Amino acid sequence: MSSDPWFQQLFADRIGGINYGKSNAIYKFEKIKRAKRAALAAHPETELLDFGIGENDSMAPASVRKAMEKAINDPANRGYADNGIQAYKDAAARFMKREYGVELDPACEIVHCIGSKPALALLPGMLINPGDVCLMTAPGYPVAGTWTKYFGGEVYNMLLEEKNDYYPDFDAIPEDIVRRAKLMVLNYPNSPTGQLATVEFFKKVIDFARKNQIVVVNDAAHIVLTYGQKPLSFLSIDGAKEVGLETHTMSKGFDMIGWRLGFVCGNPKLVQAYADMKDNTDSGQFKAIQEAAIVGMDDPSIPQNTRIKYERRLKKMVTTLRDLGFDARMPGGTYFLMVKAPRAIEGGQQFENAEAVSQWLIREKMICTVPYDEGQMLRFSATYDVKDGEPGEDGLMQRLKERLKGIKFVF
Repeated sequence: MSSDPWFQQLFADRIGGINYGKSNAIYKFEKIKRAKRAALAAHPETELLDFGIGENDSMAPASVRKAMEKAINDPANRGYADNGIQAYKDAAARFMKREYGVELDPACEIVHCIGSKPALALLPGMLINPGDVCLMTAPGYPVAGTWTKYFGGEVYNMLLEEKNDYYPDFDAIPEDIVRRAKLMVLNYPNSPTGQLATVEFFKKVIDFARKNQIVVVNDAAHIVLTYGQKPLSFLSIDGAKEVGLETHTMSKGFDMIGWRLGFVCGNPKLVQAYADMKDNTDSGQFKAIQEAAIVGMDDPSIPQNTRIKYERRLKKMVTTLRDLGFDARMPGGTYFLMVKAPRAIEGGQQFENAEAVSQWLIREKMICTVPYDEGQMLRFSATYDVKDGEPGEDGLMQRLKERLKGIKFVF
Protein backbone atom coordinates (compact mmCIF):
# COMPACT_ATOMS: atom_id res chain seq x y z
CA MET A 1 0.00 0.00 0.00
CA SER A 2 1.36 3.41 -0.96
CA SER A 3 2.49 5.68 1.88
CA ASP A 4 2.12 8.76 -0.29
CA PRO A 5 -0.23 11.46 0.99
CA TRP A 6 -3.43 12.00 -1.01
CA PHE A 7 -2.06 15.26 -2.44
CA GLN A 8 1.12 13.63 -3.87
CA GLN A 9 -0.51 13.50 -7.29
CA LEU A 10 -1.36 17.22 -7.09
CA PHE A 11 2.19 18.59 -7.00
CA ALA A 12 2.97 20.80 -10.00
CA ASP A 13 5.23 19.41 -12.69
CA ARG A 14 7.61 22.34 -12.17
CA ILE A 15 8.73 20.90 -8.83
CA GLY A 16 8.58 17.23 -9.84
CA GLY A 17 4.88 16.43 -10.07
CA ILE A 18 3.84 13.06 -8.67
CA ASN A 19 7.52 12.24 -8.00
CA TYR A 20 8.16 15.33 -5.85
CA GLY A 21 10.35 14.49 -2.86
CA LYS A 22 11.32 11.05 -4.18
CA SER A 23 14.59 11.92 -5.89
CA ASN A 24 17.78 10.61 -4.31
CA ALA A 25 19.87 13.34 -5.96
CA ILE A 26 21.76 15.49 -3.46
CA TYR A 27 22.65 19.10 -4.22
CA LYS A 28 26.40 19.67 -4.01
CA PHE A 29 26.11 22.16 -1.16
CA GLU A 30 24.15 19.58 0.85
CA LYS A 31 26.92 17.05 0.16
CA ILE A 32 29.42 19.56 1.50
CA LYS A 33 27.33 20.16 4.63
CA ARG A 34 27.05 16.41 5.27
CA ALA A 35 30.79 15.89 4.76
CA LYS A 36 31.54 18.78 7.14
CA ARG A 37 29.28 17.30 9.83
CA ALA A 38 30.92 13.88 9.44
CA ALA A 39 34.44 15.32 9.55
CA LEU A 40 33.70 17.40 12.64
CA ALA A 41 32.20 14.36 14.37
CA ALA A 42 35.23 12.22 13.49
CA HIS A 43 37.79 14.88 14.44
CA PRO A 44 36.23 17.16 17.08
CA GLU A 45 39.68 18.24 18.21
CA THR A 46 40.65 19.62 14.78
CA GLU A 47 39.69 23.07 13.45
CA LEU A 48 37.74 23.01 10.18
CA LEU A 49 39.31 25.51 7.76
CA ASP A 50 36.14 26.70 6.03
CA PHE A 51 36.72 28.36 2.66
CA GLY A 52 33.32 27.30 1.35
CA ILE A 53 31.23 30.03 2.95
CA GLY A 54 29.79 32.41 0.36
CA GLU A 55 28.70 35.32 2.50
CA ASN A 56 30.36 38.29 4.18
CA ASP A 57 31.86 37.49 7.57
CA SER A 58 31.47 40.98 9.11
CA MET A 59 28.46 42.75 10.60
CA ALA A 60 27.06 45.81 8.86
CA PRO A 61 29.04 48.97 9.73
CA ALA A 62 28.25 50.65 13.05
CA SER A 63 26.83 53.73 11.30
CA VAL A 64 24.33 51.57 9.41
CA ARG A 65 23.31 49.69 12.55
CA LYS A 66 22.91 52.96 14.45
CA ALA A 67 20.69 54.34 11.68
CA MET A 68 18.65 51.14 11.83
CA GLU A 69 18.27 51.50 15.61
CA LYS A 70 16.91 55.01 15.18
CA ALA A 71 14.65 54.18 12.23
CA ILE A 72 13.12 51.10 13.83
CA ASN A 73 11.66 53.29 16.60
CA ASP A 74 10.21 55.86 14.22
CA PRO A 75 6.41 55.44 13.97
CA ALA A 76 6.58 56.76 10.40
CA ASN A 77 8.31 53.53 9.38
CA ARG A 78 5.48 51.25 10.43
CA GLY A 79 3.38 49.78 7.65
CA TYR A 80 4.07 48.46 4.20
CA ALA A 81 6.76 49.94 1.96
CA ASP A 82 5.16 48.56 -1.23
CA ASN A 83 7.63 49.32 -4.03
CA GLY A 84 10.05 51.22 -1.82
CA ILE A 85 10.52 54.61 -0.25
CA GLN A 86 11.61 57.45 -2.51
CA ALA A 87 14.56 58.34 -0.26
CA TYR A 88 16.10 54.89 -0.88
CA LYS A 89 15.70 55.24 -4.64
CA ASP A 90 17.25 58.71 -4.46
CA ALA A 91 20.22 57.30 -2.54
CA ALA A 92 20.60 54.50 -5.09
CA ALA A 93 20.72 57.11 -7.86
CA ARG A 94 23.42 59.06 -5.99
CA PHE A 95 25.38 55.86 -5.46
CA MET A 96 25.21 54.82 -9.13
CA LYS A 97 26.33 58.28 -10.24
CA ARG A 98 29.20 58.53 -7.74
CA GLU A 99 30.57 55.01 -8.11
CA TYR A 100 29.89 54.17 -11.77
CA GLY A 101 29.06 57.42 -13.54
CA VAL A 102 25.54 56.17 -14.32
CA GLU A 103 22.74 58.76 -14.49
CA LEU A 104 19.38 57.34 -13.39
CA ASP A 105 16.00 58.95 -12.79
CA PRO A 106 15.03 57.66 -9.32
CA ALA A 107 11.37 58.26 -10.09
CA CYS A 108 11.14 55.72 -12.89
CA GLU A 109 14.49 53.96 -13.45
CA ILE A 110 15.05 52.45 -9.99
CA VAL A 111 12.92 50.19 -7.81
CA HIS A 112 13.94 48.42 -4.61
CA CYS A 113 13.92 44.65 -4.22
CA ILE A 114 14.04 42.38 -1.18
CA GLY A 115 17.53 41.24 -2.17
CA SER A 116 18.70 40.39 -5.67
CA LYS A 117 17.67 36.71 -5.37
CA PRO A 118 13.92 37.49 -5.37
CA ALA A 119 14.52 40.01 -8.17
CA LEU A 120 16.22 37.38 -10.33
CA ALA A 121 13.36 35.00 -9.61
CA LEU A 122 10.71 37.50 -10.68
CA LEU A 123 12.39 39.05 -13.72
CA PRO A 124 11.75 36.07 -16.05
CA GLY A 125 8.04 36.45 -15.32
CA MET A 126 8.02 39.74 -17.23
CA LEU A 127 9.03 38.08 -20.47
CA ILE A 128 8.97 34.29 -20.46
CA ASN A 129 6.06 32.38 -21.93
CA PRO A 130 6.08 28.61 -22.53
CA GLY A 131 8.71 27.79 -25.15
CA ASP A 132 10.68 31.01 -24.71
CA VAL A 133 14.39 30.82 -23.89
CA CYS A 134 16.52 32.44 -21.21
CA LEU A 135 20.25 32.59 -21.95
CA MET A 136 22.39 32.19 -18.82
CA THR A 137 26.08 32.08 -18.07
CA ALA A 138 27.28 28.78 -16.57
CA PRO A 139 28.59 28.20 -14.01
CA GLY A 140 26.44 30.81 -12.37
CA TYR A 141 23.63 31.63 -9.98
CA PRO A 142 20.68 29.39 -11.02
CA VAL A 143 17.66 31.31 -9.69
CA ALA A 144 16.60 33.07 -12.91
CA GLY A 145 16.92 29.77 -14.75
CA THR A 146 14.87 27.89 -12.19
CA TRP A 147 12.05 30.41 -12.49
CA THR A 148 12.30 30.47 -16.28
CA LYS A 149 11.48 26.76 -16.17
CA TYR A 150 8.69 27.38 -13.65
CA PHE A 151 7.15 29.80 -16.16
CA GLY A 152 7.33 27.13 -18.88
CA GLY A 153 10.43 28.44 -20.59
CA GLU A 154 13.76 26.85 -21.42
CA VAL A 155 17.27 27.64 -20.23
CA TYR A 156 20.27 27.69 -22.52
CA ASN A 157 23.55 27.64 -20.62
CA MET A 158 26.30 29.74 -22.18
CA LEU A 159 29.44 28.00 -20.91
CA LEU A 160 32.15 30.19 -19.45
CA GLU A 161 35.42 28.56 -20.42
CA GLU A 162 39.02 29.51 -19.86
CA LYS A 163 39.68 29.42 -23.62
CA ASN A 164 37.15 32.27 -24.01
CA ASP A 165 38.43 34.21 -20.96
CA TYR A 166 35.22 33.27 -19.15
CA TYR A 167 32.97 35.22 -21.52
CA PRO A 168 30.03 33.58 -23.35
CA ASP A 169 30.55 32.68 -26.99
CA PHE A 170 27.51 34.18 -28.71
CA ASP A 171 28.49 32.65 -32.06
CA ALA A 172 28.14 29.16 -30.56
CA ILE A 173 24.46 29.62 -29.66
CA PRO A 174 22.23 27.69 -32.11
CA GLU A 175 20.02 29.81 -34.39
CA ASP A 176 16.81 28.27 -33.05
CA ILE A 177 17.82 29.15 -29.49
CA VAL A 178 18.64 32.74 -30.44
CA ARG A 179 15.35 33.08 -32.30
CA ARG A 180 13.34 31.97 -29.24
CA ALA A 181 15.45 33.81 -26.65
CA LYS A 182 13.80 36.72 -24.86
CA LEU A 183 16.11 37.14 -21.88
CA MET A 184 19.85 37.00 -21.22
CA VAL A 185 21.09 36.93 -17.62
CA LEU A 186 24.73 37.86 -17.13
CA ASN A 187 26.76 38.15 -13.95
CA TYR A 188 29.80 40.45 -14.03
CA PRO A 189 31.95 40.64 -12.01
CA ASN A 190 31.39 36.94 -12.50
CA SER A 191 30.77 34.57 -9.65
CA PRO A 192 32.50 32.17 -9.29
CA THR A 193 35.20 32.76 -11.95
CA GLY A 194 36.11 36.29 -10.81
CA GLN A 195 36.22 37.57 -14.40
CA LEU A 196 35.42 41.24 -15.02
CA ALA A 197 33.43 42.62 -17.91
CA THR A 198 35.14 45.03 -20.28
CA VAL A 199 33.67 47.94 -22.19
CA GLU A 200 34.22 45.95 -25.39
CA PHE A 201 32.39 42.91 -24.02
CA PHE A 202 29.39 44.92 -22.84
CA LYS A 203 29.23 46.66 -26.24
CA LYS A 204 29.14 43.22 -27.86
CA VAL A 205 26.32 42.22 -25.51
CA ILE A 206 24.32 45.33 -26.44
CA ASP A 207 24.81 44.75 -30.18
CA PHE A 208 23.75 41.10 -29.82
CA ALA A 209 20.68 42.10 -27.78
CA ARG A 210 19.60 44.77 -30.27
CA LYS A 211 20.07 42.53 -33.28
CA ASN A 212 18.13 39.63 -31.75
CA GLN A 213 15.65 41.61 -29.62
CA ILE A 214 16.74 40.09 -26.30
CA VAL A 215 16.44 41.82 -22.93
CA VAL A 216 19.66 41.80 -20.88
CA VAL A 217 19.90 41.64 -17.08
CA ASN A 218 23.32 41.99 -15.49
CA ASP A 219 23.48 40.64 -11.96
CA ALA A 220 26.00 43.06 -10.42
CA ALA A 221 26.00 41.56 -6.92
CA HIS A 222 29.80 41.66 -6.68
CA ILE A 223 30.44 44.93 -8.52
CA VAL A 224 31.81 46.71 -5.44
CA LEU A 225 34.37 43.90 -5.13
CA THR A 226 36.33 44.88 -8.25
CA TYR A 227 40.12 44.86 -7.97
CA GLY A 228 42.82 46.66 -9.89
CA GLN A 229 40.50 48.95 -11.81
CA LYS A 230 37.38 51.07 -11.44
CA PRO A 231 34.18 49.00 -11.18
CA LEU A 232 32.23 48.87 -14.44
CA SER A 233 28.44 48.98 -14.55
CA PHE A 234 26.62 47.58 -17.58
CA LEU A 235 24.46 50.71 -17.54
CA SER A 236 27.51 52.95 -17.99
CA ILE A 237 27.81 51.75 -21.61
CA ASP A 238 25.96 53.69 -24.31
CA GLY A 239 22.85 51.80 -25.36
CA ALA A 240 22.68 49.53 -22.31
CA LYS A 241 19.61 51.24 -20.91
CA GLU A 242 17.82 50.62 -24.21
CA VAL A 243 18.19 46.85 -23.88
CA GLY A 244 18.10 46.03 -20.22
CA LEU A 245 18.54 46.23 -16.49
CA GLU A 246 21.07 45.74 -13.73
CA THR A 247 20.45 44.28 -10.27
CA HIS A 248 22.35 45.49 -7.20
CA THR A 249 22.46 44.27 -3.62
CA MET A 250 23.36 45.76 -0.26
CA SER A 251 24.85 42.43 0.82
CA LYS A 252 28.29 42.00 -0.72
CA GLY A 253 29.69 45.53 -0.70
CA PHE A 254 28.06 46.78 2.50
CA ASP A 255 28.22 43.73 4.81
CA MET A 256 24.42 43.75 4.96
CA ILE A 257 24.08 39.99 4.43
CA GLY A 258 20.62 38.91 5.61
CA TRP A 259 19.13 42.42 5.58
CA ARG A 260 17.46 41.49 2.27
CA LEU A 261 17.68 44.68 0.26
CA GLY A 262 18.82 45.75 -3.18
CA PHE A 263 17.54 47.49 -6.26
CA VAL A 264 16.74 46.93 -9.93
CA CYS A 265 17.61 49.75 -12.31
CA GLY A 266 17.77 50.63 -15.99
CA ASN A 267 15.19 50.89 -18.75
CA PRO A 268 12.09 52.60 -17.30
CA LYS A 269 9.58 50.37 -19.09
CA LEU A 270 11.35 47.25 -17.84
CA VAL A 271 11.68 48.71 -14.35
CA GLN A 272 7.92 49.35 -14.36
CA ALA A 273 7.22 45.80 -15.54
CA TYR A 274 9.36 44.41 -12.74
CA ALA A 275 7.66 46.73 -10.23
CA ASP A 276 4.25 45.47 -11.37
CA MET A 277 5.38 41.84 -10.92
CA LYS A 278 6.81 42.70 -7.52
CA ASP A 279 3.70 44.60 -6.44
CA ASN A 280 1.76 41.35 -6.84
CA THR A 281 4.36 39.32 -4.95
CA ASP A 282 5.45 41.25 -1.85
CA SER A 283 4.65 44.43 0.07
CA GLY A 284 8.15 45.83 0.22
CA GLN A 285 11.09 45.67 2.59
CA PHE A 286 10.76 47.23 6.08
CA LYS A 287 11.24 50.98 5.72
CA ALA A 288 13.76 51.13 8.57
CA ILE A 289 16.07 48.79 6.65
CA GLN A 290 15.83 51.03 3.61
CA GLU A 291 16.66 54.08 5.72
CA ALA A 292 19.69 52.35 7.25
CA ALA A 293 20.87 51.37 3.76
CA ILE A 294 20.76 55.03 2.68
CA VAL A 295 23.47 55.75 5.27
CA GLY A 296 25.55 52.94 3.79
CA MET A 297 25.22 54.06 0.18
CA ASP A 298 25.98 57.68 1.03
CA ASP A 299 29.28 56.76 2.72
CA PRO A 300 31.96 55.96 0.07
CA SER A 301 34.30 54.58 2.73
CA ILE A 302 32.04 51.58 3.41
CA PRO A 303 32.29 49.85 0.01
CA GLN A 304 35.92 50.97 -0.22
CA ASN A 305 36.83 49.29 3.09
CA THR A 306 34.98 46.12 2.13
CA ARG A 307 36.89 46.00 -1.16
CA ILE A 308 40.25 46.59 0.54
CA LYS A 309 39.61 43.79 3.03
CA TYR A 310 38.74 41.09 0.52
CA GLU A 311 41.45 42.12 -1.94
CA ARG A 312 44.02 41.79 0.85
CA ARG A 313 42.71 38.37 1.84
CA LEU A 314 42.61 37.10 -1.73
CA LYS A 315 46.20 38.17 -2.36
CA LYS A 316 47.33 36.22 0.70
CA MET A 317 45.33 33.20 -0.46
CA VAL A 318 46.86 33.35 -3.94
CA THR A 319 50.37 33.36 -2.46
CA THR A 320 49.59 30.46 -0.13
CA LEU A 321 47.97 28.26 -2.78
CA ARG A 322 50.75 28.95 -5.28
CA ASP A 323 53.26 27.82 -2.66
CA LEU A 324 51.25 24.57 -2.44
CA GLY A 325 51.41 23.96 -6.19
CA PHE A 326 48.08 25.37 -7.33
CA ASP A 327 47.92 27.70 -10.33
CA ALA A 328 46.27 30.43 -8.29
CA ARG A 329 45.76 33.87 -9.83
CA MET A 330 44.21 37.00 -8.39
CA PRO A 331 40.59 37.29 -9.58
CA GLY A 332 39.36 40.51 -11.14
CA GLY A 333 36.41 40.62 -8.77
CA THR A 334 34.21 38.83 -6.19
CA TYR A 335 35.52 37.38 -2.94
CA PHE A 336 36.07 33.97 -4.56
CA LEU A 337 39.25 32.40 -5.87
CA MET A 338 38.93 29.64 -8.46
CA VAL A 339 41.77 27.18 -9.02
CA LYS A 340 42.12 24.09 -11.17
CA ALA A 341 41.31 20.95 -9.17
CA PRO A 342 44.08 18.33 -9.08
CA ARG A 343 43.57 15.04 -10.92
CA ALA A 344 45.57 13.04 -8.43
CA ILE A 345 48.15 13.01 -5.67
CA GLU A 346 51.55 11.88 -6.89
CA GLY A 347 51.94 8.17 -6.17
CA GLY A 348 48.49 7.81 -4.64
CA GLN A 349 44.94 9.13 -4.62
CA GLN A 350 43.16 9.62 -7.95
CA PHE A 351 40.27 12.08 -8.29
CA GLU A 352 37.38 11.51 -10.68
CA ASN A 353 36.27 15.15 -10.64
CA ALA A 354 36.36 18.39 -8.65
CA GLU A 355 33.69 17.16 -6.26
CA ALA A 356 35.86 14.19 -5.34
CA VAL A 357 38.74 16.55 -4.53
CA SER A 358 36.46 18.72 -2.41
CA GLN A 359 35.16 15.72 -0.47
CA TRP A 360 38.71 14.41 0.10
CA LEU A 361 39.88 17.79 1.39
CA ILE A 362 37.04 17.88 3.91
CA ARG A 363 37.41 14.27 5.09
CA GLU A 364 41.18 14.00 5.16
CA LYS A 365 42.41 17.55 5.75
CA MET A 366 39.43 19.35 7.34
CA ILE A 367 39.52 21.97 4.57
CA CYS A 368 36.22 23.04 3.00
CA THR A 369 36.00 24.28 -0.60
CA VAL A 370 33.22 24.33 -3.22
CA PRO A 371 33.64 22.24 -6.40
CA TYR A 372 32.58 23.18 -9.92
CA ASP A 373 32.77 20.26 -12.33
CA GLU A 374 32.39 22.74 -15.22
CA GLY A 375 36.10 23.12 -15.93
CA GLN A 376 37.06 20.96 -12.92
CA MET A 377 37.62 23.86 -10.55
CA LEU A 378 37.68 24.45 -6.80
CA ARG A 379 36.38 27.66 -5.25
CA PHE A 380 38.05 29.12 -2.16
CA SER A 381 36.17 31.95 -0.45
CA ALA A 382 37.86 34.82 1.36
CA THR A 383 34.83 35.25 3.63
CA TYR A 384 36.23 33.03 6.38
CA ASP A 385 35.69 34.13 9.97
CA VAL A 386 38.74 35.27 11.96
CA LYS A 387 38.62 37.24 15.18
CA ASP A 388 41.80 39.32 15.17
CA GLY A 389 42.13 40.97 11.78
CA GLU A 390 45.28 40.60 9.72
CA PRO A 391 47.17 38.46 12.25
CA GLY A 392 44.22 36.06 12.16
CA GLU A 393 44.28 36.02 8.37
CA ASP A 394 48.00 35.27 8.35
CA GLY A 395 47.55 32.53 10.92
CA LEU A 396 44.79 30.91 8.89
CA MET A 397 46.95 30.90 5.75
CA GLN A 398 49.77 29.31 7.74
CA ARG A 399 47.44 26.57 9.00
CA LEU A 400 46.25 25.94 5.43
CA LYS A 401 49.85 25.60 4.31
CA GLU A 402 50.66 23.21 7.15
CA ARG A 403 47.67 20.98 6.36
CA LEU A 404 48.75 20.49 2.73
CA LYS A 405 52.54 20.76 2.90
CA GLY A 406 54.40 17.79 1.46
CA ILE A 407 51.48 16.76 -0.77
CA LYS A 408 52.36 16.81 -4.47
CA PHE A 409 49.21 17.35 -6.46
CA VAL A 410 49.04 16.32 -10.11
CA PHE A 411 47.07 18.70 -12.36
